[in-house]
Amino acid sequence: MIFYLSGTGNSKWAAQKLAQFTQETLYAIPEIMDGDCNFVLKTDERIGFVFPVHGWRPPKIVRTFMQKLQLRATHLEEHFCYLLCTAGNDVGLTIDYAQKDLEKVGLHVQAMFSLLMPNTYVGLPFMDVDSRATMLRKKQEAEKALRVYAKAIFDCKRGEVHLHLSRWPRINSYFLGKVFANYFITDSPFHVDVKRCVACGICKMVCPVDDIVGGFRQKPAWKHNERCLACFACYHHCPQHAIDYGWMTRRKGQYYFK
Repeated sequence: MIFYLSGTGNSKWAAQKLAQFTQETLYAIPEIMDGDCNFVLKTDERIGFVFPVHGWRPPKIVRTFMQKLQLRATHLEEHFCYLLCTAGNDVGLTIDYAQKDLEKVGLHVQAMFSLLMPNTYVGLPFMDVDSRATMLRKKQEAEKALRVYAKAIFDCKRGEVHLHLSRWPRINSYFLGKVFANYFITDSPFHVDVKRCVACGICKMVCPVDDIVGGFRQKPAWKHNERCLACFACYHHCPQHAIDYGWMTRRKGQYYFK
């Protein structure tokens, strides 16, 4: 089984590719989050987690899910467990956080991977989407890397570590990650330009945590219920570029996997 989270599609693409190669069942974390998160493992079934990096950490919904997860098996420790995260640049200590969360529910990670994908975070003045050339290069390189990762996962190769680490992963994840989590994962700055918005409802449809009120023929509004992941799926998918994040996204580009 493969549990995944995706906002703009990078992680969904990776999860779908892995599912095709390994013939494992896919589960979108937001769709099963409100259930009991209780699963019975088949013999030799692999356990995978695929998700984006948010502020050099796993997204909060992923961590909550991992802590809530209950897996039943005769010998849980014998099942191959792996993590794959997607990032625009580096992953910091994202995997460390996820490993610790999974250890609390009896899972031991035996392989870990990361893919560099087109950047999607545009919530700070110095952050924007990549150039078209960079997007294309990253996707091509990610596809090659994923084929290698998928073979290792299919073969249940323990000890595989392929991570994009920065020079200062602890600073990024512990210090900057804490600031990011406390102050930048919020829907408060999101607003819509009513002159450009055509009330198509796409933003509501693509939000992975159902944080938007509205829909077809209705102007969107954010719920401010602390569920927002700041994944920017709403911003990137808007066909009219009518959604902004305060002034941070003015004159910035859009991207989603296609």
